This record gives sequence, C-alpha cells and structure tokens, in this order.
Amino acid sequence: MKFLTALFLLTVSIVSAQVQPYKIFTSEGKEVSFEKMSKSLQKADVVLFGELHNNSIAHYFQVKVAKSLHTDNSKKLIIGAEMFERDQAEILQNYVKGKLDEKEFEKEARLWNNYKTDYKPLLNFAKENNINYVATNVPRRYASLVYKKGVEALDTLSIQEKSWIAPLPFPYDKNLPGYVKMMEMFKDSNHANENFPKSQAIKDATMAHFLVTELQPNSIFLHLNGSYHSDNFEGIAWYVNKYDRNLKIQTISVVEQANVNKLEKEHLKKASYIIVVDADMPKSYE
Repeated sequence: MKFLTALFLLTVSIVSAQVQPYKIFTSEGKEVSFEKMSKSLQKADVVLFGELHNNSIAHYFQVKVAKSLHTDNSKKLIIGAEMFERDQAEILQNYVKGKLDEKEFEKEARLWNNYKTDYKPLLNFAKENNINYVATNVPRRYASLVYKKGVEALDTLSIQEKSWIAPLPFPYDKNLPGYVKMMEMFKDSNHANENFPKSQAIKDATMAHFLVTELQPNSIFLHLNGSYHSDNFEGIAWYVNKYDRNLKIQTISVVEQANVNKLEKEHLKKASYIIVVDADMPKSYE
C-alpha cells in the first residue's frame, strides 16, 4: 500500500511538472519562487510590470503582485497604468474614490477592449482597498500627432493639453537600443520614419513623468505597461532615471516560450524578473 501511495504521489508530481504553465526567473536565468520575487520587489520604489496585453497569466500575476505589495509591505502602494490616459485621470480617480459608479465610469472612460477580463479585477482591488490608481499615459491623439508632424507639433497645444503630457521639451535619445530596434522592425513599411520612435518616446516620457510626480515618501509605485515600454530597463525606466535618478527601480517582463523550464538566452537580463509563460496558453483575445 505504501508503495502504491508513493507511486501515485510521484506520478502526480511528474504530471504537475509537465503541465506547469509558467515559471519565474531572475535576470540571470535562475528560477525563483513568487515569494522570493515579491520580497525583492518590496525593496523598490518603482516596479514596472511589463505585460503581454493578451496574456492571462500576466494579468493574474499583476493582481497577485499588487496584493503582496499591499499586505506584506510597510510602504504605501500606488498603482498606475498605461491603459488609462491623462485626460481621463479625474474620471478614473472619481471611480476609485467612489464618486462615480461602475456603470457611469465604464460609459465615460475610454476602456481597452479587454478591460473587463484583464484590468477590471486590479482596478476594483484598488477601489476596495483605498489604493490610489493613477492614469499615466499620454492621450493617444498626441502620440499620433508626434508621429504625423514631429515633436514640434506639441508646442501648438494649449496649456491644458500640455498638462496631460511630459514637460516639454522632453529628453530623447534616438540611439537607445529599443528605439533603434523599432526602426529596424518597420524599415520596410510605411511606419519607418524618424518620428515613429519619438511617438513611442512621448508615451514613455509621459508615463515616467506622472509616475514620479505621483510617487510619495514611503510608497511603492506598481506600474502596468506593455513589456516593450520597460524591457532592458529602457523606455519608462530610462525616463524615470532622467526625472529622478535616486529611485530604486525593479522590472518584470512576461515572455512566452515553448518550454518554460529554462529561460532562453534572448530573454536574459531583459528585466529584474522574467515570468515565462507556456506559449500554448490561450490568449485573452486575438
């Protein structure tokens, strides 16, 4: 009987190992537990969570990380996200503070198509726990303006409109590897002009600016963004360092691999922690 029990437990263990849909690795490729990652993240001032927008495991971990930072940390948690634009910051604040009901909020806000499945759970966690939730992203129309007419076009905006973007002129380095790679990816398409990476940079700069502005003493800012906005400590991380180089930043990147048991070489040093998800996992949208 003992032999059969041991055999059963061994079989369950092997099957579980085979079907585990994700693993967490350090920057150097060492596997770690969620608890160890979470303990490390608590030491940061800023945590940039780089997601794949349609990856359910990424959104699961965002909630899990937020809960950990809120309950296991002496610092006050602040949450912010690329998914909400600065001209709608007041609408977002009114909802989180209970001044606007759910129906009105979802009617007034410009919500991503996957809001209800992927972002609503964390937003409501913030609302229920009185956690400040900050809209950080530049209004999309201004990033489009930069792409079409260049950074100089931002000078034509009103004072009100300029309050929704990073202070002008904003720092920009066209030689950052991420921006260079962006140009290379689209070099054979109509997207590839010198304004293309600048339209990305105004997003990165704006998110970093409002993140730094909203950060308070003895607080930790968890920011949700596409992984390309913070991978390799570029994008938002680069701008945060420009605006306040004394802040301690840690990053998370979510990647997909056919085999989750070892971090592939291309993902090494991509972030402080890399969450590897089985590439066969269903997407929250296509």
